[in-house]
Amino acid sequence: MIKRPDTKAQRLKRHKRVRSKVSGTPERPRLNVFRSEKNIYAQIIDDVAGNTLVAASSLDKEIEGNGGNKTAARAVGKLIAERAKAKGIDTVVFDRGGYLYHGRVAELAEGAREGGLEF
Repeated sequence: MIKRPDTKAQRLKRHKRVRSKVSGTPERPRLNVFRSEKNIYAQIIDDVAGNTLVAASSLDKEIEGNGGNKTAARAVGKLIAERAKAKGIDTVVFDRGGYLYHGRVAELAEGAREGGLEF
């Protein structure tokens, strides 16, 4: 019998490896990405204080249409950049959350860059 690999466990292993190198500070917080099959979520986190400063997802009212595609991911990136600018956050550290920097994750990052975040 062929056994299917546990993709969630593999992602969490990669995420743990990424998080050992990436940490958010008050001056440069961490932009975290979580991708589900239907939606995409982003948070800007200060790891020193343990606070979420800004959050956005494809479930927000400002995002139109399907939440599981690349256009929604780019819109979430722009929305989180807009909310971060309102809080005075200009530079962040990007945490891809163990996902490959491809597809929806890359689109969210590009949308955040278009919105004015630097990373």
